[in-house]
Amino acid sequence: MATRETLELLCSTTKLERDRGQIELQRQLNDAKEGDLQAIEMALMSCLQDSSAKWEQKQGALMGSKQVVLNEESSDEFALSLRLHALHLLNDSEARVRLAAGEVMGALCRRNGPEIYLSSKDIILEGIHSNLERQAISEASQDEIKQTEALMEKLSSSPSKDSYTDATKIFHDTAGWKNLETWMKCLQCVIEGCGIHFAEHVSQDLLDLIFLTLTHTNRFVRETGYQVCAAVAGCGGQQDFSISTSDPLYELMESDREFSSVQDDNPLILHGEQLAVHLANGLADNWSQVRLAASLATRQFLLNLPSEEARQNFYPALIPRMCLNRYYVAEGVRIYSQETWRRVTGNHGKEVVEAYIKDTVEYYILQTMADNHAVREAACACIAELGSKIDRNCVRPYVDPLFQALLVCFKDDSWPVRDAACVACGNFVSCFPDESKTHMADLYPLFYGNLEDNIPSVRQGAAIALASVAKVYGQESLDILLVRIKEGIQGVDKQPSTTEKYESLDKGPATFGVVKRLRDNDMELHTDRQMYSCGSLAPKMGRGGGCMDHQFRRPSEPWEMCDGCVLLLTELSSIQAAIAKVSELLPLVADAARKHHYTQHVQFLETICKMLPTLARNLGKRYFKPHIEEFLDPIFYSLSCDNALTSSAASQCLNQLSQFLGPNILRGRVEQYNPSYLEKLEANQFIAAF
Repeated sequence: MATRETLELLCSTTKLERDRGQIELQRQLNDAKEGDLQAIEMALMSCLQDSSAKWEQKQGALMGSKQVVLNEESSDEFALSLRLHALHLLNDSEARVRLAAGEVMGALCRRNGPEIYLSSKDIILEGIHSNLERQAISEASQDEIKQTEALMEKLSSSPSKDSYTDATKIFHDTAGWKNLETWMKCLQCVIEGCGIHFAEHVSQDLLDLIFLTLTHTNRFVRETGYQVCAAVAGCGGQQDFSISTSDPLYELMESDREFSSVQDDNPLILHGEQLAVHLANGLADNWSQVRLAASLATRQFLLNLPSEEARQNFYPALIPRMCLNRYYVAEGVRIYSQETWRRVTGNHGKEVVEAYIKDTVEYYILQTMADNHAVREAACACIAELGSKIDRNCVRPYVDPLFQALLVCFKDDSWPVRDAACVACGNFVSCFPDESKTHMADLYPLFYGNLEDNIPSVRQGAAIALASVAKVYGQESLDILLVRIKEGIQGVDKQPSTTEKYESLDKGPATFGVVKRLRDNDMELHTDRQMYSCGSLAPKMGRGGGCMDHQFRRPSEPWEMCDGCVLLLTELSSIQAAIAKVSELLPLVADAARKHHYTQHVQFLETICKMLPTLARNLGKRYFKPHIEEFLDPIFYSLSCDNALTSSAASQCLNQLSQFLGPNILRGRVEQYNPSYLEKLEANQFIAAF
């Protein structure tokens, strides 16, 4: 393909064609003969000099020039002219052009070294500094602020007079910030291009400017700032992630690495304390993208320090935050932090936490009071980990303050936080029974609250935690729990009928499906209600203070408590001392399963069908077989239900009971109880459950 045709592809208005143009240009550069490269340089320079060019043409010419300048045969004159054009285009109105110009500056630094940075330093740093503050807001921005304000009114249950101020803050925190991000990206590319040779140019003035971006109100600016910090850490000498092992410069970098890692002016040693403070703040940022960027910079910082002794100086600030982010809800942050933990601590992570247990505990407790529900959830998970994995004598002095923090989280608006706090308390009771006994008066009501929670997984977590309590405290705890279970199962009789509103409907086989559709489309159920976060069901509001009771949860219904009691009964059936008492409560469970007067009975039946095989295995045939007939009506009702999950659970329940009791025994019991069920039982053997 001729140079002109390649240039047309590079400057096309279609991204796919511009990408094809880069591929074709690289092929031409690889096969270029004498004079070909000069023609390509002239063609690209002509595009860059065209003041009337569209942004696609500018971006394509810049990306092509980047490829050319990295070619060993490219001319110095082209590189010199390209630097001037790239600096000019860093002020272009199109962000993609500015980003491409920054990449070109990085490529020039990779080609010529730090002298490119030195000759452009004042322009780049001034570009960052002059964009730190936002100027007067345009009319377009005013429209965006009004939209944000309207959204805030929807998300707040009681709009305040200060909603405009709040909307403005959200806008400044989330919208783009002039050209600041792209100037920062340019600096990042320059540092990565220079590699370890940039180390001698890391000055206090440069760091002060970067640190300003790390405390900036805009999250995108902070994110980019931490990416620049990662580039600075990469020039510390231990490893350079900006250079590929296949790069021609890699061997040269390797030869310089040993010298750079031991020299007295290593920037990571000279400025390590300042970097560690800002990295610690970034690892605790409220925005996941900023946390991820700070995690990248932290890994670079720690792995590029010259020795383990040097790293230990910064562990008190960084280890607790790195540890917590291994449980952060955002998957990217969580997975990256787990890998960083493995790289930094190796097989000694447990010992590292024990060595800095005081700093770790203080940080975990602080994070249980964070505004971000995801942070509170991660903190509870980390506290649970302390109880189960860390040496108990090491954790024992901190059990009481950790319990106090968990008790506050137990009353949280966010159900994942309540669930994590519940599991953590169960772990602590198992690991520290003596220290936990003084807290049981507070814990039992909270466990019961989770046992009747609106969220099924929270009820399941409470059942597991209460079973742990019963295993630790034995018969004393079992007696309390069995009484509560009996009351909870019998309480389903108090469940109000949800069909009363639609009682004028004709009763018939299809009534439940009709009522459900009418209820799902009832405007009263979906108008003027509290709005919730899709991630946690926590209201989009500021966090309530202290240990106050939050008021934004829907009151629990009797059937939910009954559902939780069935889950708890299943967990208790694994305790040998409780088997006889558990079997005595099975008739109550079967009786509750026959009540279909409320809409959610299908969810309750799904739980029973899922738990019944586990109950059977835990109790054994001696205690379970006398009660099998009592559950046949609920199981076959569920099997024919139009709720797919309930029907599938019933199908699996029958299959598992058949394996446990034996297919002939189950068939005989079904035939003896109700012969009409045999056809469904036999058909179920050939139907795969969902």
